[in-house]
Amino acid sequence: MATSQGGNSHRNGTHTNRTSLKPHVKSKPAQRRNSTGKDHAAVPGRVRVAVRLRPRNAEESVADADFADCVELQPELKRLKLRKNNWDADTYEFDEVLTEFSSQKRVYEVVARPVVESVLDGYNGTIMAYGQTGTGKTYTLGRLGEEDNAARGIMVRAMEDILAHISLETDSVSVSYLQLYMETIQDLLDPANDNIAIVEDPKTGDVSLPGASLVDIRDQQSFVELLRLGEAHRFAANTKLNTESSRSHAILMVHVKRSVKGRDAALSSENGNHPHMVKSIKPTLVLKGKLVVVDLAGSERIDKSGSEGHTLEEAKSINLSLSALGKCINALAENSAHVPFRDSKLTRLLRDSFGGTARTSLVITIGPSPRHRGETASTIMFGQRAMKVENMVKLKEEFDYKSLSRRLDIELDKLIVEHERQQKAFEDEVERLATEAQQRISDAERNYVDLLEKDRSKYQTDYMESIKKLEEQLVMNQRKNEELHMKSSGEIPRVSLEELADLKKMLQKETHLRKAAEGELNNLKSQVAELKKSEASGKSEILKLHNMLEDKEHQTKKLEGEIAILQSHLLQLRLEADETRPHFDRGGFEKETGGPNSLTAQVKQQQQQQQASGNGEKPSIAKLFEQVGLQKILSLLEAEDADVRIHAVKVVANLAAEETNQGKIVEAGGLTSLLNLLKSSQDETIHRVAAGAIANLAMNEANQELIMVQGGISLLSMTAANAEDPQTLRMVAGAIANLCGNDKLQTKLRSEGGIKALLGMVRCRHPDVHAQVARGIANFAKCESRASSQGTKSGRSFLIEDGALPWIVQNANNEASSVRRHIELALCHLAQHEINARDMISGGALWELVRISRDCSREDIKTLAHRTLLSSPTFQSEMRRLRVN
Repeated sequence: MATSQGGNSHRNGTHTNRTSLKPHVKSKPAQRRNSTGKDHAAVPGRVRVAVRLRPRNAEESVADADFADCVELQPELKRLKLRKNNWDADTYEFDEVLTEFSSQKRVYEVVARPVVESVLDGYNGTIMAYGQTGTGKTYTLGRLGEEDNAARGIMVRAMEDILAHISLETDSVSVSYLQLYMETIQDLLDPANDNIAIVEDPKTGDVSLPGASLVDIRDQQSFVELLRLGEAHRFAANTKLNTESSRSHAILMVHVKRSVKGRDAALSSENGNHPHMVKSIKPTLVLKGKLVVVDLAGSERIDKSGSEGHTLEEAKSINLSLSALGKCINALAENSAHVPFRDSKLTRLLRDSFGGTARTSLVITIGPSPRHRGETASTIMFGQRAMKVENMVKLKEEFDYKSLSRRLDIELDKLIVEHERQQKAFEDEVERLATEAQQRISDAERNYVDLLEKDRSKYQTDYMESIKKLEEQLVMNQRKNEELHMKSSGEIPRVSLEELADLKKMLQKETHLRKAAEGELNNLKSQVAELKKSEASGKSEILKLHNMLEDKEHQTKKLEGEIAILQSHLLQLRLEADETRPHFDRGGFEKETGGPNSLTAQVKQQQQQQQASGNGEKPSIAKLFEQVGLQKILSLLEAEDADVRIHAVKVVANLAAEETNQGKIVEAGGLTSLLNLLKSSQDETIHRVAAGAIANLAMNEANQELIMVQGGISLLSMTAANAEDPQTLRMVAGAIANLCGNDKLQTKLRSEGGIKALLGMVRCRHPDVHAQVARGIANFAKCESRASSQGTKSGRSFLIEDGALPWIVQNANNEASSVRRHIELALCHLAQHEINARDMISGGALWELVRISRDCSREDIKTLAHRTLLSSPTFQSEMRRLRVN
């Protein structure tokens, strides 16, 4: 392990790609039991503890040159010996013993990788570093590794592993970065969010921070930028033990959601009457894991660290929180009935890590110096007690009911469309068959009638002709017979016999024709019978088609019943999905009755609910805005009751934080009312909140001119002169800083005392106030530089004329990064114009510019300072005179 001189914690670094994780078997929940001695390794949920030794730094190499190290490591036996004297030592066993030569990769593999694998499998995990100030906790956890890729810490390497094993299309990773400073939880990604409440679920006991920023991570570079931003806002101080000692506990929370193929789930009807409805459904299973990386502030003895003043108060707060953590671990190790988790916010946040459901790894860092043997022994004993703590590791998984509901909706739509298509095709086919059958029947009947009529007419004509011929023949025969009777002789003439034979032949012929006609008539009757059979067959086919149609209608009704059952199951799934979502009771407002008393009660009730709940502030304020109305809220700013005015101005300040509400507030006269409160009220709380609301409105360029026209700078300056509360001064400085960024208001802002008011607020030693003052000076210098470049301003800078240069030079290397960054930027903008060069040289700003061009942590400011020095003849001449390269 390589560390900087003096045991400083390193926070800069770069990211690299990592190899894939090894296959990991999910751990089952472990039953809690006492474990002592070597039986520790058999407990699945026990807290794993590794010890890491920091090498001697330059100071210790000189001061302890004649003394041996107080610690002897036996890594192959996983043991550590702490020397009492030259002949006696105490021996301790740990899960891992890491020497001073152990690499960052080795530390990550044995300490953090098992926890990261568990988080990817749906468990909660905690990685924590504990030890004396200056022993390398931040180096182990938070080193970014920009200069040396091998120096990357656990945070960077853990995120590389997580991103390598998730799918950005279906999975998600989000982080929160916080610090616990002086028993106050602050958001390192949003420094203005400096009082975050802890919320505990009354059913499960889970601890959450709903007020913290939650940022989605898509790639490693964005995560490194977030770490750099958070470290810039973290409190640090110079002590005798460490040149950059962390004065707060840093907490990184990584939330991982992974979607995997879940177990089969079956949908069936409730009464079991539809067994064919059972369908196999595989809902998506969501694994939710949370990784918590805790960089504890170093424990220290006041006499050794030399802390005094505000640093002394910080040290007391750190030691109290670490003491509370030690008490909780002692109680858990001894299976005590009461564990004092509520004694400190640190122990409340780590409730799941010790004695909870998370898989926890602890690395304790120690130094070799015999001067700090007492602190080293205390750290070792802390680790020994932590090894006795057992957690009930629990898998965090749930079904993705939303995805399942969407899939069921799609399947239901497909079934409905397919059913409609089949029903339409069936109806079309039935209609076609019915039309075809009717057409065939009509054709058969028409043909039958035509043939029958035709044949009947023919045979009737033939019959009539035959009868007529017979009648004619009969008449002729009768005439011949009469002629024969009239003759006297009885002989029959030969001619008459011949005629009789002919007549007989004719009768035989007529008889044959009659039989033929009767045969044809019988044939026609048989054809008529066949046509009737065909008609009966057509009717039976039609009846069959009707039966098929009735069967289809029955199937259709049956399918509609199945669809209704599917819809009921879908509704049930949606209800179950709704029940899985966390519900927070956000409260409500009583209905307005029209009088001022009811409106006042609503405002007070809303503020009380916000204070009691600790979350949901924006939805509650939006609901108040809708129910009460902006005009009535603004009217309460002039109420006689002081409490009502305080509640009303807080509501207006919350509304002004939303950009969509700012225009409405200004149009309704809210800006004028806020300025009147600064002028007329004597209440410090009203001044603070009103100044914060004006600062929010001042973020809009159109509102900035209105603030200046209505005398806002004079009122803010008067408030700054009379205020003593650091938060009030921070709000006023923030409002003036926003106005300083407007090019059009430079001259008027300076003439009305804006610069003097900013410089006057540095009397307050609070770093947040100095940060806002520095931001305002940087904004003003940037606008001045732009105006000079465009030719709209000439002459020296107003900042130099108003005496701001000494304070700028004094704070150019301020410990607070938020102050130092703005001051460095202001110096670079002032130095861009040659007319300011002589004043800056005489005021000592040249040396700060040279330092910035060489040592600034931000490359853009460093490059700007270097380019400015090269482009200025006055600076170049002075640097040659002073022999500065």
